[in-house]
Amino acid sequence: MRLEQASSLIVKPKVAPPLDPGFQPACLSNQEFRRLTASSGGVPLRLAFERADGSVSTFSTTVLPPGAPNFPLNFRYIERIVKFLLWQRGGWKIYVGGPVEIGKHIRTAYAAGGAREFDAVFMGGVYEHPFTVVVTDPDKVPAEKEVTLPPGRNLDGCRVGFDLGASDRKASALVNGQVVYSEEVPWDPRNASDPTYHYEGIMDSIRRAASKLPRLDAVGGSAAGIYINNRARVASLFRGVSKRDFEDKIAGMFLRIRDDLGVPLEVVNDGEVTALAGSMSLGENPVLGTALGSSQAAGYVDSAGNITGWLNELAFAPVDYRLDAPADEWSGDIGCGVQYFSQVGAIRVAEGADMRFEPGLALPEKLVALQDKMRAGDPLARQVYETIGAYLGYGIAHYSDFYRLKHILILGRVSTGPGGEIIVSAAKAVLQEEFPELAGRINLALPDESSRRVGQSIAAASLPRIHRERA
Repeated sequence: MRLEQASSLIVKPKVAPPLDPGFQPACLSNQEFRRLTASSGGVPLRLAFERADGSVSTFSTTVLPPGAPNFPLNFRYIERIVKFLLWQRGGWKIYVGGPVEIGKHIRTAYAAGGAREFDAVFMGGVYEHPFTVVVTDPDKVPAEKEVTLPPGRNLDGCRVGFDLGASDRKASALVNGQVVYSEEVPWDPRNASDPTYHYEGIMDSIRRAASKLPRLDAVGGSAAGIYINNRARVASLFRGVSKRDFEDKIAGMFLRIRDDLGVPLEVVNDGEVTALAGSMSLGENPVLGTALGSSQAAGYVDSAGNITGWLNELAFAPVDYRLDAPADEWSGDIGCGVQYFSQVGAIRVAEGADMRFEPGLALPEKLVALQDKMRAGDPLARQVYETIGAYLGYGIAHYSDFYRLKHILILGRVSTGPGGEIIVSAAKAVLQEEFPELAGRINLALPDESSRRVGQSIAAASLPRIHRERA
């Protein structure tokens, strides 16, 4: 362990990612901080995250007391935890109950012009409240008040499920739970400025799948982004659309699609559907599902089989604490999940190791080329997947500080092909070497090849209930 710039505890991992030896696992830095705090007489700090429906998530830890020689270490430790929890749990108001200097540091970071301004603006838009940081005492932080909902699992009738990613649309047709058709169609929604492109593309996928059914009873959808009551609030899929067109034509688009089709329709975040797919296939809970796709999607089904009111946007959650970690091109923050558990991360690692791709290839095409190299036995391609697996092992250990974990399901395009097995094997090796207690109680599952690619659209189909007269 060493101290760097009075801001981070740097701990060398026992299992370094072969193509990224500088990786600094968040879990190891936090573990070392807690050891230091325990030996220095730590003081309590409580955090709370309030959402628009009044629900509240809380988190408790200890920090170095005011006057401690290494007190500045608190700032980095709490800032990273707040960032993780904000994107895991969501919220428009943060309560920081502890040493006032720490609370002021967080307030400054999330103020206009601060390092986390993007996050504050984003959350304010999601929850339609001005983003607020309250600095207070630990005993004045609100109590936890979580809300859970039973998700989907409706497989009766004739259904279509779709899953919208940044590089393709997936759709499946089901009859009483049996898949009769599945397809993937390439598209490029993030660069499309005309909302008509998105509407027509989604309707095309639904209609193509519905054409394989004797009738259409219900439609369920999975999409990257945040959706509240079937209304899009924020989503990278629609980044090319102007703010005005988003509010006028995208925000209520799925309600329009529901009305145009004339059947029940439900759309939720793709991460939640990932977790639902895991819960349905495994038959046990809790399940953390994560899809390694164009970005990282994640969702959580709790021990009772319910979904929470959390965001679970782990693409924005920090997992690497080195000070020169790769930056997310959208938020600008460093060391966040998208750069490790996605197509972006896979190609970053590959190109950083001087893997060559044909000029002009888009990101999905580069991933296909990487997968082809893996199938051909390219040793560098194998190291790319071993690197992602090492990231995942340490990432799971970090997630265990914030989730109750039993099953973790890995889906998404990056996990397809033989590379998926290498990712899981490397992740398990990290857990066995560094965190044997976690290795003994967490099941890391990789579904069959078909489920990895279209499992989310199948689970999404189960979301809506069919009106009784349609059953």
